[in-house]
Amino acid sequence: MDFKEIKFETEGSVAIITFNRPEVMNCIGPTTHEELVQAWQEFKTNDQLKVAVITGAGEKAFCAGGDLKAAFNGQLIDFSPENIKAHRAGAVDGILGPSRWTDIYKPIIAAVNGVAYAGGLEWACFADMRIAATNASFGVTCRRWNIGLADGGTQRLPRIVGMGRAMELIITGKVIDAEEAYRIGLANEVVPEGQALKRALELAHFIAELPQPAILSDKEAAYRGFGESLDEGLKIEANKFLDSIVSPDTQKGLEQFNKRLHPDRQYDQVPKTPGIVRGK
Repeated sequence: MDFKEIKFETEGSVAIITFNRPEVMNCIGPTTHEELVQAWQEFKTNDQLKVAVITGAGEKAFCAGGDLKAAFNGQLIDFSPENIKAHRAGAVDGILGPSRWTDIYKPIIAAVNGVAYAGGLEWACFADMRIAATNASFGVTCRRWNIGLADGGTQRLPRIVGMGRAMELIITGKVIDAEEAYRIGLANEVVPEGQALKRALELAHFIAELPQPAILSDKEAAYRGFGESLDEGLKIEANKFLDSIVSPDTQKGLEQFNKRLHPDRQYDQVPKTPGIVRGK
């Protein structure tokens, strides 16, 4: 796919979506918005693509948020009554790309290779997991210019780090480094500078090798059930489990287990599953 302000690449069944405006810290303008919608639609609908990695071009920024120069010139948001009505109804993709989509159940990993500020933090939160380089930093920096969050920050950030930590970041606009992000649960891993994408791709390819139906159904159940009552969440989980258990992949997995063909039981090989501790 030919884009100007993002890159869309694939490695096997892994899609790599890169904010590609390093000269302006990978901030998102109207063209970036449209290209992100196209790229995520491709990932969502292409059955050959199983995992997505988001990152930023260059060495300084994941994404510094919205292009405030474009916003000042009235180019980032269409303020026509019809469009504002659609935004209020939640019928628009988002301000900075398809950030309001909630139905991508394939795994998404953010490789945070530098600053993730304002809308960039929101895009980091769009992912299921965040791999942060040691030079990464996170913050609701738009607080300084009286710009609110519009791409999921007030909703996803509390779900990731808890309401207290989220409100501290949202209200104060403080910037935190990678280690603090890891401490509060915003970053899943911290890796050396320049290694975030490499580690994210390593993880993405591992995930892509796993049977997919149960991953998709479990992600959907987790996201749809979050915030519901326990009873309602368990109903969602039960239905998604019943959908996935009848898949051919599940039957294949059961057959492999019963024949002791699990790859982590091949003692002459490195385990494929992270964290598995094998007996001698």
